[in-house]
Amino acid sequence: MDQLYYNKPYVKTFESEVLDCRQGKDGFFQVLLDRTAFYPVGGGQPADRGTLGEAAVLDVREMAEGIIHFTDKPLKPGSRVIGTIDWERRFCLMQNHSGEHLLSGIVHKHYGLDNVGFHMGKDEVTVDFNGPLTLEQIEAAEAEVNDIIWRNIPVVEFYPSKEELSRMDYRSKKELTGQVRLIEFPGGDVCACCGTHVMSSGEIGILKVTGMIHYKGGVRVSMVCGRLALQDYGNKQKAVSGISILLSAKPDQVLEAVDRLKEEGFKKDGRISRLSKELLERKTRDYPEWDGPLLVFDRDLSPVELRQYCTMLYEGKKGRVVLACSGGEGSYPYALGSGSQDMRALSNALNRRLNGRGGGNALMAQGTFQAVPEDIRKAFEEEA
Repeated sequence: MDQLYYNKPYVKTFESEVLDCRQGKDGFFQVLLDRTAFYPVGGGQPADRGTLGEAAVLDVREMAEGIIHFTDKPLKPGSRVIGTIDWERRFCLMQNHSGEHLLSGIVHKHYGLDNVGFHMGKDEVTVDFNGPLTLEQIEAAEAEVNDIIWRNIPVVEFYPSKEELSRMDYRSKKELTGQVRLIEFPGGDVCACCGTHVMSSGEIGILKVTGMIHYKGGVRVSMVCGRLALQDYGNKQKAVSGISILLSAKPDQVLEAVDRLKEEGFKKDGRISRLSKELLERKTRDYPEWDGPLLVFDRDLSPVELRQYCTMLYEGKKGRVVLACSGGEGSYPYALGSGSQDMRALSNALNRRLNGRGGGNALMAQGTFQAVPEDIRKAFEEEA
């Protein structure tokens, strides 16, 4: 089969003969052509999409029979058909695949790390390196890659002999057999690769690293190139502009504005917490001391406030056992506490009767009852 995606990677449409067409178990049709410009999935690069005549090409895979095109409609064996590549998508893949070559090559050259994982997603590319990188190192690599891009260096494709290959320094994720295809970005990378690439580095446009995390003893780097980089910039610019308006700050000052807002939030949270504690202390003082069980319903208390309130009540001897509830509409978060009685058994008993969930230790149990106040009151009086 003539693989046009190698010798004519910029072909957008082509004519081919349908050699075979059969329906697969998934309901789609598997089409074999005498030649194709559709790249099959492999080497970390997704398969091309497009059309064959009136049929949509949904996937392309290299199988024992050859390059198989998975379509939504059948094609007649022996007929001639026009294939059309989804070029916008293909060129975007070429930009990002080529950018990954350069980033992996530069990282390998300067820091000795290997690319051990590569995935081209819809919105970004991820590259896994088998060792640590600092933020400064990846920023330096990004700058060098973009310098190579902007110098618009021609990309070289060649097929060395076995003897030539043995003398060459090149990257490869696995041991290779048979004829090897090398892709070289002079000054940036030499790598064995079966994917599609731009013809000159300038067509990549730009490479931007968008994130880096620790991953399996190394790092996973997220990046975008070309059109994806422009889309990413546009999305982030919209977000920054929106935040700028909300914070009444200039776009280049939103970080400082968010820091101020965060600090103000911490102060407000601290003040609210102090006021909430004072309010609960005042409410606690309203109850007389006694040695029986105490059930309290209050509105809009958080789980932390429920725990505080319950603790204040039983430590203040307002009840031998205290059940504090909040919530409404049949769902009541609770805190159950005592300074003299194990709460685990009582909590389990109440949960069984009130469709509750939760648990705790001897002093305190917390959870939620799915019941109405009348049933909660009756169960607590009978169990406590």
